Amino acid sequence: MMMEISNLTKKYGQKNVVDQVSFTIEKGTFTSLIGPNGAGKSTVLAMMSRLLQPTSGEVLLSSQNIFKQKDETVAKKLAILKQANQLTMRIQVEELVAFGRYPYTQGNITAEDRDKINQAITYLELDDLRTMYLDELSGGQKQRAFIAMVLAQDTEIILLDEPLNNLDMRHAVQIMKILRRLVDELGKTVVIVIHDINFASCYSDQIIALKQGKLIIHDKTANVMQADILSDIYDMPMNIQEYNGNKLSYYFK
Repeated sequence: MMMEISNLTKKYGQKNVVDQVSFTIEKGTFTSLIGPNGAGKSTVLAMMSRLLQPTSGEVLLSSQNIFKQKDETVAKKLAILKQANQLTMRIQVEELVAFGRYPYTQGNITAEDRDKINQAITYLELDDLRTMYLDELSGGQKQRAFIAMVLAQDTEIILLDEPLNNLDMRHAVQIMKILRRLVDELGKTVVIVIHDINFASCYSDQIIALKQGKLIIHDKTANVMQADILSDIYDMPMNIQEYNGNKLSYYFK
């Protein structure tokens, strides 16, 4: 399933937070949205997921505008994990993951739904934690639980807004590896908002760079991860450290 973003614009008053942004997300790819703070990344993702109504433009799934489709129809095609996931109730991991089946069950869990829930818990390596409460988990464990909920929703497209936020290096690497596996092993289409360009360069197939609400570049990762391009995106001189001729890391001078 291809996702097409066409002339997407979001205005607040007279200010264009997102300005005529267009790109296509190909099926079975891992795409990272990068750019400085205030570039419009999360706003674009919110409009892609129908959480935010655009001022103008379209978001198309299989050539159909998602804003003209029923909620339950979109929820079976596309899942979103927001940056802030605040739950007021105290629930266990398994109960959280079961929320992912709501578009299909409306709360009435069947044997097939239970299989999907168990598969997601196992895939995210949460079997030993399934009866633990969310407030008993570490940040990395909790994020895996939320991703398992999204996986249980069984959509082709998964959107995540800064999934590495507040995670240490070890857990951030773990999450990125899981997302890469979702693409490579399960054929999912993953789009994330991310600030760490090193992680973006290591795991993404495609990179979309935004700046001041405008699309700067959308290309294969290797073509975007160039010192001159990154320097222009972030308005800072950029170096690329190399080891034995292989690109290793990107850092600002």
